[in-house]
Amino acid sequence: MLQRALRGRRRGVYHEGSLFTAECTVGNRLSRIYTRTGDDGSTGLGDGSRVTKDSARVSAYGTVDELNCTIGMVLAADGVSADVREVLTQVQHDLFDLGGELCIPGMAMIEDKDIERLESTLDRLNADLPALKEFILPGGGMAAACCQLARTVCRRAERAAVTLARGETIRPQALRYLNRLSDLLFVVSRVLARASGHGEVLWQHERRRKGTSP
Repeated sequence: MLQRALRGRRRGVYHEGSLFTAECTVGNRLSRIYTRTGDDGSTGLGDGSRVTKDSARVSAYGTVDELNCTIGMVLAADGVSADVREVLTQVQHDLFDLGGELCIPGMAMIEDKDIERLESTLDRLNADLPALKEFILPGGGMAAACCQLARTVCRRAERAAVTLARGETIRPQALRYLNRLSDLLFVVSRVLARASGHGEVLWQHERRRKGTSP
Protein backbone atom coordinates (compact mmCIF):
# COMPACT_ATOMS: atom_id res chain seq x y z
CA MET A 1 0.00 0.00 0.00
CA LEU A 2 2.80 2.40 0.92
CA GLN A 3 4.67 1.84 -2.32
CA ARG A 4 1.50 2.37 -4.34
CA ALA A 5 0.88 5.59 -2.46
CA LEU A 6 4.40 6.79 -3.20
CA ARG A 7 4.12 6.00 -6.90
CA GLY A 8 0.80 7.80 -7.03
CA ARG A 9 2.30 10.88 -5.41
CA ARG A 10 5.22 11.38 -7.79
CA ARG A 11 3.82 14.50 -9.40
CA GLY A 12 6.73 16.86 -8.79
CA VAL A 13 4.96 19.32 -6.52
CA TYR A 14 6.38 21.43 -3.69
CA HIS A 15 4.02 23.25 -1.36
CA GLU A 16 2.93 24.09 2.16
CA GLY A 17 6.29 25.13 3.54
CA SER A 18 8.17 21.84 3.86
CA LEU A 19 10.29 19.73 1.55
CA PHE A 20 8.85 16.57 3.06
CA THR A 21 5.19 16.82 2.05
CA ALA A 22 3.56 13.98 0.15
CA GLU A 23 3.79 15.71 -3.21
CA CYS A 24 7.58 16.02 -2.82
CA THR A 25 8.55 12.35 -2.65
CA VAL A 26 12.30 11.62 -2.77
CA GLY A 27 13.63 11.73 -6.32
CA ASN A 28 10.79 13.83 -7.78
CA ARG A 29 11.35 16.68 -10.16
CA LEU A 30 9.78 19.80 -8.67
CA SER A 31 7.69 21.31 -11.44
CA ARG A 32 4.84 22.99 -9.57
CA ILE A 33 5.05 25.17 -6.46
CA TYR A 34 1.48 25.52 -5.28
CA THR A 35 -1.59 23.27 -5.36
CA ARG A 36 -4.15 25.06 -3.15
CA THR A 37 -4.85 21.73 -1.45
CA GLY A 38 -3.55 23.07 1.86
CA ASP A 39 -5.78 26.12 1.97
CA ASP A 40 -8.07 24.35 4.43
CA GLY A 41 -5.26 23.93 6.99
CA SER A 42 -4.46 20.34 6.07
CA THR A 43 -1.45 18.78 4.36
CA GLY A 44 -0.66 15.47 2.73
CA LEU A 45 1.68 12.85 4.17
CA GLY A 46 3.83 10.53 2.12
CA ASP A 47 1.32 7.67 2.38
CA GLY A 48 -1.44 9.76 0.85
CA SER A 49 -3.28 10.51 4.09
CA ARG A 50 -4.06 14.07 5.14
CA VAL A 51 -3.54 15.66 8.55
CA THR A 52 -3.81 19.14 10.00
CA LYS A 53 -0.77 21.34 9.57
CA ASP A 54 -0.37 21.68 13.32
CA SER A 55 -0.30 17.91 13.89
CA ALA A 56 2.59 16.38 15.83
CA ARG A 57 3.93 14.65 12.72
CA VAL A 58 4.01 17.82 10.63
CA SER A 59 5.64 19.67 13.52
CA ALA A 60 8.33 17.00 13.73
CA TYR A 61 9.33 16.86 10.07
CA GLY A 62 8.82 20.60 9.67
CA THR A 63 11.31 21.28 12.47
CA VAL A 64 13.77 18.88 10.84
CA ASP A 65 13.38 20.96 7.69
CA GLU A 66 14.11 24.10 9.73
CA LEU A 67 17.16 22.42 11.23
CA ASN A 68 18.50 21.63 7.77
CA CYS A 69 18.12 25.29 6.82
CA THR A 70 20.07 26.48 9.86
CA ILE A 71 22.88 24.08 9.02
CA GLY A 72 22.85 25.65 5.56
CA MET A 73 23.48 28.99 7.29
CA VAL A 74 26.58 27.51 8.92
CA LEU A 75 27.85 26.30 5.56
CA ALA A 76 27.18 29.71 4.00
CA ALA A 77 29.39 31.46 6.56
CA ASP A 78 33.08 32.18 5.97
CA GLY A 79 35.82 30.14 7.59
CA VAL A 80 34.24 26.68 7.51
CA SER A 81 36.99 24.10 6.93
CA ALA A 82 36.71 21.39 4.30
CA ASP A 83 36.47 18.77 7.05
CA VAL A 84 33.55 20.48 8.81
CA ARG A 85 31.90 21.23 5.47
CA GLU A 86 31.99 17.56 4.54
CA VAL A 87 30.58 16.53 7.93
CA LEU A 88 27.69 19.01 7.81
CA THR A 89 26.85 18.33 4.17
CA GLN A 90 26.46 14.64 5.01
CA VAL A 91 24.22 15.65 7.92
CA GLN A 92 22.05 17.66 5.54
CA HIS A 93 21.56 14.57 3.39
CA ASP A 94 20.69 12.58 6.50
CA LEU A 95 18.13 15.18 7.54
CA PHE A 96 16.35 14.86 4.21
CA ASP A 97 16.19 11.13 4.86
CA LEU A 98 14.94 11.71 8.40
CA GLY A 99 12.32 14.18 7.22
CA GLY A 100 11.10 11.63 4.70
CA GLU A 101 10.92 8.97 7.39
CA LEU A 102 8.85 11.21 9.65
CA CYS A 103 6.62 12.28 6.75
CA ILE A 104 5.81 8.73 5.65
CA PRO A 105 4.37 6.60 8.49
CA GLY A 106 6.09 3.21 8.52
CA MET A 107 9.09 4.33 6.47
CA ALA A 108 12.62 3.42 7.68
CA MET A 109 15.55 5.49 6.41
CA ILE A 110 17.87 6.45 9.29
CA GLU A 111 20.04 3.47 10.23
CA ASP A 112 22.25 2.58 13.18
CA LYS A 113 25.33 3.19 11.04
CA ASP A 114 24.28 6.83 10.59
CA ILE A 115 24.27 7.31 14.36
CA GLU A 116 27.58 5.49 14.71
CA ARG A 117 29.09 7.83 12.12
CA LEU A 118 27.96 10.85 14.14
CA GLU A 119 29.49 9.38 17.30
CA SER A 120 32.78 8.64 15.55
CA THR A 121 32.95 12.15 14.11
CA LEU A 122 32.04 13.68 17.46
CA ASP A 123 34.80 11.77 19.25
CA ARG A 124 37.35 12.71 16.59
CA LEU A 125 36.58 16.43 16.66
CA ASN A 126 36.26 16.60 20.44
CA ALA A 127 39.64 14.91 21.00
CA ASP A 128 41.52 18.08 19.97
CA LEU A 129 39.44 20.46 22.11
CA PRO A 130 40.36 21.49 25.66
CA ALA A 131 38.13 20.17 28.41
CA LEU A 132 35.31 22.51 29.39
CA LYS A 133 35.03 23.78 32.95
CA GLU A 134 32.32 26.37 32.29
CA PHE A 135 29.40 26.83 29.91
CA ILE A 136 30.09 28.69 26.66
CA LEU A 137 28.15 31.74 25.54
CA PRO A 138 26.75 31.43 21.98
CA GLY A 139 29.00 33.36 19.63
CA GLY A 140 32.59 32.92 18.53
CA GLY A 141 32.14 34.27 15.02
CA MET A 142 29.30 33.96 12.51
CA ALA A 143 29.82 30.29 11.64
CA ALA A 144 30.07 29.22 15.28
CA ALA A 145 27.04 31.31 16.27
CA CYS A 146 24.96 29.80 13.45
CA CYS A 147 26.06 26.35 14.55
CA GLN A 148 24.90 27.08 18.10
CA LEU A 149 21.56 28.15 16.65
CA ALA A 150 21.40 24.90 14.69
CA ARG A 151 22.07 23.01 17.94
CA THR A 152 19.05 24.61 19.61
CA VAL A 153 16.81 23.90 16.61
CA CYS A 154 18.04 20.30 16.72
CA ARG A 155 16.97 20.06 20.36
CA ARG A 156 13.56 21.42 19.38
CA ALA A 157 13.29 18.87 16.56
CA GLU A 158 14.10 16.15 19.09
CA ARG A 159 11.37 17.42 21.43
CA ALA A 160 8.89 17.46 18.55
CA ALA A 161 9.82 13.88 17.67
CA VAL A 162 9.40 12.81 21.30
CA THR A 163 5.93 14.39 21.30
CA LEU A 164 5.08 12.50 18.11
CA ALA A 165 6.36 9.25 19.63
CA ARG A 166 3.88 9.58 22.49
CA GLY A 167 0.94 9.28 20.12
CA GLU A 168 2.32 7.33 17.18
CA THR A 169 5.00 4.77 16.51
CA ILE A 170 8.32 6.11 15.26
CA ARG A 171 11.61 4.26 15.10
CA PRO A 172 14.11 4.85 17.95
CA GLN A 173 16.84 5.58 15.40
CA ALA A 174 15.15 8.91 14.59
CA LEU A 175 15.29 10.04 18.21
CA ARG A 176 18.83 8.77 18.71
CA TYR A 177 20.05 10.53 15.58
CA LEU A 178 18.69 13.91 16.68
CA ASN A 179 20.04 13.46 20.20
CA ARG A 180 23.52 12.69 18.93
CA LEU A 181 23.40 15.40 16.28
CA SER A 182 22.81 18.15 18.84
CA ASP A 183 25.95 17.01 20.68
CA LEU A 184 27.91 17.02 17.43
CA LEU A 185 26.72 20.53 16.57
CA PHE A 186 27.92 21.77 19.95
CA VAL A 187 31.38 20.32 19.32
CA VAL A 188 31.45 21.70 15.77
CA SER A 189 30.55 25.17 17.11
CA ARG A 190 33.58 24.97 19.40
CA VAL A 191 35.81 23.93 16.52
CA LEU A 192 34.51 26.83 14.40
CA ALA A 193 34.92 29.39 17.21
CA ARG A 194 38.52 28.44 17.80
CA ALA A 195 39.36 28.27 14.09
CA SER A 196 37.88 31.73 13.46
CA GLY A 197 40.17 33.40 15.97
CA HIS A 198 37.25 34.73 18.00
CA GLY A 199 37.66 32.01 20.59
CA GLU A 200 35.14 30.91 23.18
CA VAL A 201 33.53 33.21 25.73
CA LEU A 202 32.89 31.39 28.98
CA TRP A 203 29.87 32.06 31.15
CA GLN A 204 30.94 34.06 34.19
CA HIS A 205 28.67 32.38 36.68
CA GLU A 206 30.41 33.99 39.66
CA ARG A 207 30.13 37.56 38.40
CA ARG A 208 27.03 38.37 40.50
CA ARG A 209 28.63 37.06 43.64
CA LYS A 210 31.68 39.22 43.02
CA GLY A 211 29.64 42.22 41.88
CA THR A 212 31.46 42.52 38.57
CA SER A 213 30.05 43.25 35.12
CA PRO A 214 30.28 40.77 32.26
